[in-house]
Amino acid sequence: MTWKFPALGYSFYERRLQRQLAPGRIPHHIGVMVDGNRRWARLAGAPTSHGHRAGADKIHEFLGWCEELGVDVVTLYMLSTDNMGRDQTEIDQLMGIIADTLDRLGESNRVRVQPVGALDLLPDDLSRKLEALSASTEKIDGLHVNVAVGYGGRREIVDAVKELMHDAAGKGMSLDALAEELTDQHISSFLYTRGQQDPDLVIRTSGEQRLSGFLMWQSAYSEFYFCEALWPDFRRVDFLRALRDFGRRQRRFGS
Repeated sequence: MTWKFPALGYSFYERRLQRQLAPGRIPHHIGVMVDGNRRWARLAGAPTSHGHRAGADKIHEFLGWCEELGVDVVTLYMLSTDNMGRDQTEIDQLMGIIADTLDRLGESNRVRVQPVGALDLLPDDLSRKLEALSASTEKIDGLHVNVAVGYGGRREIVDAVKELMHDAAGKGMSLDALAEELTDQHISSFLYTRGQQDPDLVIRTSGEQRLSGFLMWQSAYSEFYFCEALWPDFRRVDFLRALRDFGRRQRRFGS
């Protein structure tokens, strides 16, 4: 029966980590860069699509952890505008996996889903699925999940400024008048995540230590946590370590 001891030790360590979480310091909003699916597949000697499917399964597991620990909002960086230029076969497979993931989220009847990205860049069937899921889950009082697909931070800011200018023009405001009263709050009110609190914590897996355009505006005062684990290998203990680290930090908000 000695084979049970590693599992028992792992479970004990999980519980110990959870007890170390600072009371009242669970992030309200977490952004997650789900990075490392392709590398995971390559190391396993498997097709890239297997890595993306393993990553999709991890998303559902991760959201369960967030529900359990009291996180309110999660933004998942699933497909950037830059990555849409990769091999078309891989992108088509990934779009199918994303569609399956959206179906599973809808079937759970536990999360509110909001698309975050340029839907006009996506295939029509996927953009329609995102819009329909957003509408059907709008009233769910549960974890709010922003699905960043076809997302680029620069594109988001450009889209926000364009919409802001169109809105001002519709009110008969001149560009000079708009420039005189423009504030960062005006731009924030036209972002994809408008009306939401900015992320408290941004997690990136796979050992990479850069934002790659993720929530560039919203993450100005976020805390960052970089984890060596590839996304399909990301464990609950890795998540608990991130939350413990966040709880120990003194947030300065630019000071």
